[in-house]
Amino acid sequence: ELDVRARQVEKTIELLNEDNTIPFISRYRKEVTGNLDEEQLRVIEKHLEYYNKLQARKETILKTIDEAGKLSDELRTEIENCWDAAVLEDLYLPYKPKKRTRASIAREKGLEAPALIIFSGTDDRNVEAIASEYLNDKVSDIKEALQGISDIIAEMISENPAARAWVRVHTQENALLITKAKDSSLQSDFEMYYEFSESLTSLPSHRILAINRAEAKGFIKAQVDVDGEELEDGIFARLFENNHFQQQFITSSISDSYKRLIKPSIERELRHKLTEKAEEKAIEVFAKNLFQLLMQPPVRDRIILGIDPGFRSGCKVAVIDHTGKYLEGTTIYPTAPRNDIDGAEKVVLDLIKRYKVEIIAIGNGTASRETSEFIAEMIENYRLGVQYTVVSEAGASVYSASPLAKEEFPDLEASLRGNISIARRLQDPLAELVKIDPKSIGVGQYQHDVNQKDLAATLDHTVISAVNQVGVNVNTASTALLERVSGMSKKLAKSLKHYIDAQGALENRNSLKKVPGIGARTFEQAAGFLKIYNSKNILDHTNIHPESYDITKKLFKLLDLPLKEDSRNDLKFLHDSSAINIGELAEELNTGTETLNDIIAAFVRPDRDPRENMPPVLFKQGVLKIDDLKEGIKVKGTIQNVTDFGAFMDIGLKNAGLIHISKLAKRFVKNPHDVVKVGEVYEATVISIDTQRQRIGLSLVD
Repeated sequence: ELDVRARQVEKTIELLNEDNTIPFISRYRKEVTGNLDEEQLRVIEKHLEYYNKLQARKETILKTIDEAGKLSDELRTEIENCWDAAVLEDLYLPYKPKKRTRASIAREKGLEAPALIIFSGTDDRNVEAIASEYLNDKVSDIKEALQGISDIIAEMISENPAARAWVRVHTQENALLITKAKDSSLQSDFEMYYEFSESLTSLPSHRILAINRAEAKGFIKAQVDVDGEELEDGIFARLFENNHFQQQFITSSISDSYKRLIKPSIERELRHKLTEKAEEKAIEVFAKNLFQLLMQPPVRDRIILGIDPGFRSGCKVAVIDHTGKYLEGTTIYPTAPRNDIDGAEKVVLDLIKRYKVEIIAIGNGTASRETSEFIAEMIENYRLGVQYTVVSEAGASVYSASPLAKEEFPDLEASLRGNISIARRLQDPLAELVKIDPKSIGVGQYQHDVNQKDLAATLDHTVISAVNQVGVNVNTASTALLERVSGMSKKLAKSLKHYIDAQGALENRNSLKKVPGIGARTFEQAAGFLKIYNSKNILDHTNIHPESYDITKKLFKLLDLPLKEDSRNDLKFLHDSSAINIGELAEELNTGTETLNDIIAAFVRPDRDPRENMPPVLFKQGVLKIDDLKEGIKVKGTIQNVTDFGAFMDIGLKNAGLIHISKLAKRFVKNPHDVVKVGEVYEATVISIDTQRQRIGLSLVD
């Protein structure tokens, strides 16, 4: 299933069962897993969870059937060797405790024996003759008896694993999902589904979720459409011989079984499966976009003025210094209804001059376009040496009212905290965005329609992955960052923060062991991701794990190099010139080649930030208006969101422009994530303008 060696899976499961975290395994146990990356490890973890649940379900089913006295050796083997949840439930269905059904009522009337005789086809008499022998005080006539017998046979067929498997596979491969409007005169966002059909095999995930939403809102009715006669013939061929003595009666029972019992059940199952896959895809899209957003490069060592735009309530303004410290904040009213341009200019110019502001960060919400115009015109009119950029403000209001924001800025009103967050998320996106519930950041599609528990878990993994890839300066990090570090928790993060506040900055990684709650296990999982830049030990500044410090020292001794910063260039030269034989050195140091490569890489670039490889922030001085646009002109912008059907690009207007999947590249694009990522900057061509609806169509294809 995973296209990796069995040993890699076995070793990964061992590490997971020992409560090692995915970031720790990925970085520090490469030799054990065969160099599996985080994504592969997550897939193994997910499959492991599925099979553990399946195993638990098997045990419950076996126990239930056994207690009913119906567990044969053959059935036990069949259940134990089953690895598909749907097939497992098919095997269990005949033995599953159920409410009274038409078949169970017929059995109570003593009609099971004739039903079994007719089902087996071993009696050449007609059905009336067979049924007549079973009339009693509960069954007074042949018609009632035959109906009861048919009900029993229909249920037997519906509970037959072979029949259900045939219907499931054939329906999945050949059925259409058809949607029709409940009232075609109603206007809605779902009008394309008022008369729509598409094969189950080709329905993309975003369309499935859109149909589900339209159906839930009562605009449409959706159903699975397939050739029922073909399915009924297939059921007969799989369960009965062609020369069956009661073929006509059996055929009628099959039709009843399919229409009344099998079809609704399989249709529900397949739609649930479609929804599950669509939700999984939507969650994956959200996670990829979130990761790109978290990994945007920080704009370090700059004085930033953040603006949370607004109309009636004004634009909230805040200045932060190069460390993120809040300096001053106020409210200006350059937008409607006040339109106090002069007053707003006076305030902003004063802040820029007094604090030597270099960059202005503007939130992309309500009044963003109008605020951008005000700032751009001011930059031009006063020839200011500053630039501005538009920053996603998703979740800023959630942060403003959070306990963490109150703790950080107890003397400020909630409305005056969002502008600080906007400035800080330009200065260090990761450090600021970890303070916000990932679901509030809003870079997905149909996020409210998917399984919220699965969404929260996946996004949490995404944040953890980003934090641990970057690493954390333990002495300056917030509790929100610290709690995302491998092996840490909210409780431990608070304990560590309180310890630093009380005792002062940690001097080295070993000092972590003095923090209440951080034992040997937590230290093992977390230490490599926590950097201490004031430590006298240069290795504490790197990603090298303390468990590898001795190996590192031996390495430098073997290479006859002193273990200090100015030896970095010598080590880099030796490595780049291939003077170092990694295989031989690893053997001599009794370590793995992957670990040794990582030690050298970490020492050569101890302060390397993986975010350096991401596209830089796009800064502006002018502003774009929709009236400035014409079809065919080029515009520069930043990818704001990536979906299954394309990508949205921020080009400085109120609404982002859409690059449809067909306009992302000259070649066929199956997955937009293969071409563009959130935060990347591109030059696009304007291909359509809808002024009334403020919609812009863009293309990356010349």
